[in-house]
Amino acid sequence: MRRYGRKTDEDDIRVRPNRKGNRPRTSIRPKHEDAAEGMVLTVDRGRLTCLVDDRVIVAMKARELGRKATVVGDRVALVGDLSGDKDTLARIVRIEERESVLRRTADDDDPFERVVVANADQLAIVTALADPEPRPRLIDRCLVAAYDGGLEPLLVLTKSDLAPPSKLLDLYGALDIPHVVTSREELYHGGAAERVREHLTGRTTAFVGHSGVGKTTLVNALVPEERRRTTGVVNAVTGRGRHTTTSALALPLAGGAAGWVIDTPGIRSFGLNHVDPERVIHAFPDLEPGTVDCPRACSHDEPDCALDAWVEAGRAGPARLYSLRRLLATRERREGD
Repeated sequence: MRRYGRKTDEDDIRVRPNRKGNRPRTSIRPKHEDAAEGMVLTVDRGRLTCLVDDRVIVAMKARELGRKATVVGDRVALVGDLSGDKDTLARIVRIEERESVLRRTADDDDPFERVVVANADQLAIVTALADPEPRPRLIDRCLVAAYDGGLEPLLVLTKSDLAPPSKLLDLYGALDIPHVVTSREELYHGGAAERVREHLTGRTTAFVGHSGVGKTTLVNALVPEERRRTTGVVNAVTGRGRHTTTSALALPLAGGAAGWVIDTPGIRSFGLNHVDPERVIHAFPDLEPGTVDCPRACSHDEPDCALDAWVEAGRAGPARLYSLRRLLATRERREGD
């Protein structure tokens, strides 16, 4: 072989060094058949606190998982140091298939959905009857997300000493949603927790609600601080001594009962961009039967919609129809919430 008029040999061949090592790349990934099973308790800046058997360990997501997000409630497979000792780190190598997901977007026009909680089978929607005023539209949005994600809803109404629950319960009475009504005294002295606990045993329940409704106070009563220290997970404490949740946190139900409580950050809005408008009606079982006589491709907000006659006949409340149409309008980006 000649190069520039002279003979060349193998010493003249320049090979670009492989900066990541000389091992050839392969698409075959290890199966990690001996990986341990665990549950994600909380996620904080790329570090995931997981429960493996009775040990709380810290882990990070393996590179081969790519951009796939790991969220609280996920069942995962882990390898590496599973001792749970200080300064040890395991790796999450697999995320098992999710049985349910609670998802939301920042707004209805935000295309990026966020999975808040995985594998919960119940969504406790906490709302105050006064101070702050109840927000039925937000409750409806949470119901849509619950039904769409495969969770059963539970209404928890707080501060009944400031306002009666009858008006709000009448609004959702036709849905036959289980509910618990509590007062401020019960909320702060344990009575509320005992009655809510009856609906949580044997289940994984995610709690949602906007700031000031008493959600985290209720969770603290269900899972006392002693229990939190036992699991090695401590909730965030910020500003003026108020306990506020800055990220989702899963904790075992106290009192010897099997079950999990997942506290989530307070919400200001609950976007539903990820929910197909045709599925929104499933969150309104009191209205859904009335759509049978609707014209084809009915938007449920037009002159020939059969839901108007359904409501006029007393089969559902006008407020419920208004809520449905408002949700559909925001999903179609015709109206703000």
